[in-house]
Amino acid sequence: MPASHSALRDQLSFGLDSPICLTWELTYGCNLACVHCLSSSGRRDPDELTTGEAIAVLDELAALQVFYVNIGGGEPMLRPDFFDIVSYAVEHRVGVKFSTNGTRIDARRAERLAAMDYLDVQISLDGSTEEINDAVRGAGSYAAARRAMDHLAAAGFGPFKISVVVTRHNVAQLDALESLAGHYSAQLRVTRLRPSGRGADSWAELHPTDHQQRYLYDWLHERPHVLTGDSFFHLSALGEPLEGLNLCGAGRVVCLIDPVGDVYACPFVIHDEFRAGNVREPGGFSAIWRSSALFSSLREPNSAGACASCGSFDACRGGCMAAKFFTGLPLDGPDPECVFGHGERTVAEPPGSRPRPAADHSSRAVPVRLVTRG
Repeated sequence: MPASHSALRDQLSFGLDSPICLTWELTYGCNLACVHCLSSSGRRDPDELTTGEAIAVLDELAALQVFYVNIGGGEPMLRPDFFDIVSYAVEHRVGVKFSTNGTRIDARRAERLAAMDYLDVQISLDGSTEEINDAVRGAGSYAAARRAMDHLAAAGFGPFKISVVVTRHNVAQLDALESLAGHYSAQLRVTRLRPSGRGADSWAELHPTDHQQRYLYDWLHERPHVLTGDSFFHLSALGEPLEGLNLCGAGRVVCLIDPVGDVYACPFVIHDEFRAGNVREPGGFSAIWRSSALFSSLREPNSAGACASCGSFDACRGGCMAAKFFTGLPLDGPDPECVFGHGERTVAEPPGSRPRPAADHSSRAVPVRLVTRG
C-alpha cells in the first residue's frame, strides 16, 4: 500500500468532523422479501420520520457539508414523499445515491430521475439470470429490474449502477453481470453479503465458499473499475490490497439513519449495541456524530486482538465488524470469512446463540429456498 494511502487510512480511522457519506433508510416498507435483506424490511413503521423531519435532517447534513447520502430501505420509492425528499437534498447540494429494486421505475419516473442533478441510481440485481436472481429476491424481480434499466436507458439516465450482493450462487455469473452492465453503459457495483437482518438466517447457505472468495479476489483485482464500496477488504490478506481504503468506516466516516431516526454505527449492525442516538433528540444528528460515546469509542485505536499473531492484519484489519458480531465472534477476533480460515472455526454454534438484529419488519414469514447450482 502506498505510504500516502496508508496515511490517509490512518487519519480516517480516527473519524472526521462530519461523515463522508451516510446511509439513510427512508422506510422499512418493501414490496419484495429478499432472503438476505439487511434490515428485514417489509412493513412500514408508523413512527417513520415525517417529511418535515426528513427535511430538517437534510438541513443538518447540508450544514455539515456531507457529500452525499445513500438512500435505501426497504424500497425508498414506496414513500409518497420520495421525490420531495430527494429533490430537496439535491437542491441543497447534498448528493443522493439511492438503491431500488426497480419495481417503481416506469417511463415517467425514469424521465423525472434523469432530469435531476447530483443523483445516482442503483438497481439491485443478484443474478444475471431470472433463476439465480429470483431465488433470492422473489419471483418477477429480475424482469422488474430489467424493465427499470430499460426505462432509465431510454430516458438518458446514465450511467446508472447495477448493484449485486455476491453469493455462492452468482459468483460464476460475475462476467455475465459485467457484460450486462456494459450493455446498458452502466457501472457494476458488487457488495459483500453480511449476516444482518434476514441475512442472519440465509448467510450459511448464501455466503461464498473459500474457493469462491479467492476467485473473487482475483476477479476484482483485475477489474479496478468495478465498484465495491470497500466491501471486500477482508480479502486483501490474499495479496495486494484491493482498490479503496480497506477500512471499516463504522462511526468514523459512515453511519446509518434508520426510518424512525435511530442512528447506528453501520448499515449492517442494526442492533441496540450499536445504536448511538436518535435524530429527534436535542442536538439532532450533529450532536450524535460529534459527541456520542459509541462513536468516540469506535474512533479509538483498535487492538489486533486474536489477529495480532497474523502477519496480514495490517492488510485486512480483522475484517467486518458486522460479520463478526452477527456470527457470534468477538469484535477483536478474525472475520468469519477470514481467507486463512481463522474465523470460520470459531463461529458461534448453535446459531441460536448468536445476536439477533434489532427488529424484524418482514410482512410475512420468509423461508429460505435457494437454488444449489452455480
